[in-house]
Amino acid sequence: MLYLASQSPRRRELLQQLGVAHTTLDVDVPEIRARDESPERYVGRVARDKAQAGLALVADVAGALVIGSDTEVVLEDEVFGKPSDAAQAAAMLRRLSGRTHAVISAVWGVDAQQARCELCISKVRFAPLDEAAIATYVATGEPFGKAGGYAIQGRGAALVEHLEGSYSGVMGLPLFETARLLRGFGVLPG
Repeated sequence: MLYLASQSPRRRELLQQLGVAHTTLDVDVPEIRARDESPERYVGRVARDKAQAGLALVADVAGALVIGSDTEVVLEDEVFGKPSDAAQAAAMLRRLSGRTHAVISAVWGVDAQQARCELCISKVRFAPLDEAAIATYVATGEPFGKAGGYAIQGRGAALVEHLEGSYSGVMGLPLFETARLLRGFGVLPG
């Protein structure tokens, strides 16, 4: 039985694209970067913690496999979380304007016998944004609940000048890496 330790509608939709039946689990994991923790290690740890928390919820289910994922926007070693309000969303977008940032997505799979990880790093370059464009985008409400304050699958796509890497990874679940992970567990043929 495959479980996704996430309530994100985007992650659910993306996992459905792989054609694997799954059930979602609601887990609550602290997302606090430790001092001197690299962005890659941080994103990987949070994804692993989500998967392990999910596995604890279904420990009595024989053959349970839990996937946990985390995605963060990183600019100059600074991890941009989800904006808490409009001012913070606008500040993030100002910092990203006209610059290239990394989007790091980690996916962990854990079952009773093993744990495996896949990491995906994409590069996203924003077009230069003026204050009117930032205010208009923030007013849509789309930045909230999104790492870095934008959604590439929504109106935020108009902010992206160039993408090098995984579109689905920027959305929150890199499908190529997730499929490779599931093949490693024997869920997908391969």
